[in-house]
Amino acid sequence: MGALLGNFVGGKITDRYGFSALQFKSLFFNGILFIALGQLQTFWQIAVCLFVTGIVGESFRPANAAAIAYYSSAENRTRSYSLNRLAINLGFSIGPAISGILPYYLLFWVDGLTCIIAAVILRLALPPVQTQKQSGQKAKIKTQSVWKDQAYLCFMIFVFIAALCFLQMFSILPLCYKEELHFSKSLVGFVIAMNGLIIAVTEMVLMYKLENKRPAVQYISAGAFFIGLSYAIINILAQGLPLAITAMLIITLGEMLMFPFIHTYWISRSTTENRGQYASVYSMLFAAAYVIAPTFGSQIVRHTSYTALGYIVFMLCVFAMFGFSSSKK
Repeated sequence: MGALLGNFVGGKITDRYGFSALQFKSLFFNGILFIALGQLQTFWQIAVCLFVTGIVGESFRPANAAAIAYYSSAENRTRSYSLNRLAINLGFSIGPAISGILPYYLLFWVDGLTCIIAAVILRLALPPVQTQKQSGQKAKIKTQSVWKDQAYLCFMIFVFIAALCFLQMFSILPLCYKEELHFSKSLVGFVIAMNGLIIAVTEMVLMYKLENKRPAVQYISAGAFFIGLSYAIINILAQGLPLAITAMLIITLGEMLMFPFIHTYWISRSTTENRGQYASVYSMLFAAAYVIAPTFGSQIVRHTSYTALGYIVFMLCVFAMFGFSSSKK
């Protein structure tokens, strides 16, 4: 809930006051909240702090998306977002490894201090940028609200569906590997870790080859299909490690094709005055998918089977694929 509200508020603040101050304050105060979180004891103290942390921390996303659009050019924008994804995936890979060797009482201090240090580095490396509203200039063209862009909102519904399917990889898919394929915990971890490793090694090269070659919706459509295909393969092929690796390669290809070009798509429909709104809608729907995905997948498995979930995800991805392909360029 904090993430949903934080992304909404972050988009509004970005469009009104600019991305520079919001990025700095989000990182800095998020660090303070993480440190405070480690000192709390009761359920309600922790719940309230997590909610506030979600608002403060997630407000960073729309501002960061707008900043990447500002500092990049049309020629390298997709690669710029891929570079951002690379940094995030490296953080996801390194973070759990560090947390595994730290004493519990240090976790929140390390997490908080790294956020504060990141805020300081951001301020030193990138001087604040004044927006048109901050500088007192009047916009020449009236800014359209994202909520009036029906084509974009429809497109985002398909993004939500595809994200709901993709995020099964971090909740239900590991359970499938363990219960259906009888993998050990270490083997499950190895297969899932392949995703981040492949992205780190190949995504930037792939984006360099594909960027500006075709309309973004074509790559997004293909990405949605490959994500669905990876789940269908688990049901069709003989079970075993080669199957799991094949499926992981395919879903990673789908992820690399879809998510960087989604940023390209929404930037093409936005302006500097409403970019925060467009970014916040995308971030909100992705956050909602992240919250709903585990319950969605587990309830289907509980009442049917992993096989049924695989086919349902495949059909939803095909539906999203056709939705993307029919979207306005």
